[in-house]
Formats: sequence, C-alpha cells, structure tokens
Amino acid sequence: MSDEFTRAVEAVLFAAAEPLAPDDIAAHAGEGDVAAALETLARHYDGRGVRLVERGGRWHFQTAPDLAHLLRRTREEPRRLSRAATETLAIIAYHEPVSRAEIEAIRGVQAGKGTLDVLMEAGWVRPAGRREGPGRPLLYATTADFLSHFGLGSRRDLPGLEDLRAAGLLDPMEEALGTLPLESDGEDA
Repeated sequence: MSDEFTRAVEAVLFAAAEPLAPDDIAAHAGEGDVAAALETLARHYDGRGVRLVERGGRWHFQTAPDLAHLLRRTREEPRRLSRAATETLAIIAYHEPVSRAEIEAIRGVQAGKGTLDVLMEAGWVRPAGRREGPGRPLLYATTADFLSHFGLGSRRDLPGLEDLRAAGLLDPMEEALGTLPLESDGEDA
C-alpha cells in the first residue's frame, strides 16, 4: 500500500466526519483511480480492527463488528419502534418515494404524524420532495443512515419475499389459503 494516491485516499477517509462518495474523495485526494484505491484499502483493512466499508455509495471506516463492544462506554439502548413505525419504515423502504396517503393505503389505517416524526428523528427517513399532482403531497424516502444502521449497501439489499418467508417473518399465503374450505363449483358431490 505504498502508492501515494492510495495513501491520500486513506487520509481523506480517515479525517472525514461522514461517509464520502467517490467524487468527494477525488475532490480532496486529487488525480488518480479512486475505485482502485478503495479496493486496495478495503483489502488492506480486511480482518483488522477497523474496516473500510461502502454503504449507499459512500465510503467510511468503521470498527470491526466483533470489536465494537470494546468501544462502548455506556450501554446502548436498542431503539424500539412501535408496530406502526416498523410497518411505516418498511413501506417507505420498499416503495420510496412514497406519500403519507400511499402509506395509509398500504397499511389500511391512518398514519399518525408522530410515527413519521420518530422515523425522521432517528435519521432513517427524510422528506424527498413533492409529487406532481393534486395537493402536491410530500414524499418520504430512506436515508444513508438507514442503510448504514441496517447494514445495507443499497435498497437492492433489502430482503425479498422468499427471504422473509425463509426467516419465518411472513406466513406463506398459499398455506393460509390451503386451510380454508373451497367453495363448491355448483355440482353436488
């Protein structure tokens, strides 16, 4: 890892207060192949106490997951979301950008303003502009912090239906329907 440009990229990432996109890295590090430097650094830090990771197209150093407990001075309380907040977050993640009316239509109940406020306060949801149409409703989308918190590189890494079923988080609809008696097709047996 003696390449001067790679060292410059490493210094930029180390000093950055927040994750950086490759264009931002290039703006600070100068001329060079940012992608190659990032690949070299990621290999160099693989298996060490810190790792170079990419989340949502932005790069940063983070403590290796197996050592994170060493750096916690106080016990972190896990953020507990209400069922409404969890459902709302899932709808936004899978359907973004989405309006409050669309969230309500999918959930089947009215979305309280407090639910979206909690998600925005957590830094996981942000306003994403307005839809062109009657009333120009505000749209919501997930943030880079959402991706980082849940360990996702991008929204494409969200689990699909089969993944959720395999994890036991969804009841297969086919099984539920299979237990219901079928209606007669009009013929007597």
